[in-house]
Amino acid sequence: MKVSVVPCNSYDPTQAEAALRQALEPLGGLDWVTPGMTVAVKANLVTFLKPEAAATTHPVLLCALVKLLKERGARVIVGDSPGGLYTKVYLDRIYGVTGMKAVEEAGGELNRDFEIKDASFPDAKEAKAFTYTGWLDHADAIVDFCKLKTHGMMAMSGAAKNMFGVVPGTAKPEYHYRYPDPDRFADMILDLNDYFKPILSITDGVVGMEGNGPTAGTPRKIGVIIASDSPHAADLIGADLIGLKAEDVPTLQAAVRRGLIPKTPEELDVVGDWKPFIVPDYQRVETTHSLRFNKESHTFFGRISSTFMDKALASKPVLNPDECIGCRECFKICPAKAIEMVNKKPIINRKNCIRCFCCQEFCPKGALKVKRTWIAKLLIKENKN
Repeated sequence: MKVSVVPCNSYDPTQAEAALRQALEPLGGLDWVTPGMTVAVKANLVTFLKPEAAATTHPVLLCALVKLLKERGARVIVGDSPGGLYTKVYLDRIYGVTGMKAVEEAGGELNRDFEIKDASFPDAKEAKAFTYTGWLDHADAIVDFCKLKTHGMMAMSGAAKNMFGVVPGTAKPEYHYRYPDPDRFADMILDLNDYFKPILSITDGVVGMEGNGPTAGTPRKIGVIIASDSPHAADLIGADLIGLKAEDVPTLQAAVRRGLIPKTPEELDVVGDWKPFIVPDYQRVETTHSLRFNKESHTFFGRISSTFMDKALASKPVLNPDECIGCRECFKICPAKAIEMVNKKPIINRKNCIRCFCCQEFCPKGALKVKRTWIAKLLIKENKN
């Protein structure tokens, strides 16, 4: 397991290509590519946002990767299944807004195979059976090319979380409902990574997203490209850059539990110094994963008290009514059906809410925010002191 960290200050095509080449060198470059093979590049194309919004993998970096793979004689297909319909019309709109048409100009293809398949994975911890986008079956290798962002449920969206995009968009709410607990959801994400086994994971950290991510946050320059043969190792470095530890990110917690990565980035085999690129005041989502209580107590009262404290500490989506336009997207996306519209504003039934933050993620105006309880804020303050 090796990680490469290379400075990249802008999306200038020449600089981006040079930085990407440099990032791949310690991993053996692209020596695994043989002429005629098909490489699927799983990008993050989460929603209808332009590249400068920093919610999606930047097209300049994707074009640079396409060029490098084409030089080796590969056929390259770039795709994703964002939230919403998994159809040609819907994806063509996503491709247009996110700047992905440039991929075709660079000699690559955009996925237009919308077959949906079912997988059986008996060795999985959670996702023993799941639905996925069939275009990946035509690939000889998968490259996971993510965007470094904050995330309401998972604290961070990086390489591991990016593979949730193999699940068709309209099925995603079902998976949130099936795995409402962040730890189980994280294990499901790791199962998907284990099943598809991306040969390479690359993180677009040139400009990340801070604050109300993964779609309604604010662009924040970080200035790096991360590459690794392990999505979890790449994420451990990415988390450190934005002020998160393994215990703050459920997918990293799960990867540590499975023995896939060490607990700290210092224990990784890293080429390149990432410390100068740490953003100390990076605005993170107000999650409380590191404060969660152990429910494995052997006493009845221990289990009750830990359950009570988890609920008292749990972050939740909260509406800023001044920013809400009454579009009903949160109402339509909510997997638990915990939202009703009253006077064109969403009202969340807290009893039914599973805190998956789908409403926060897909609100087109960012009107739904992740908020901590006062108890969690107090405990976090005490921990820092």
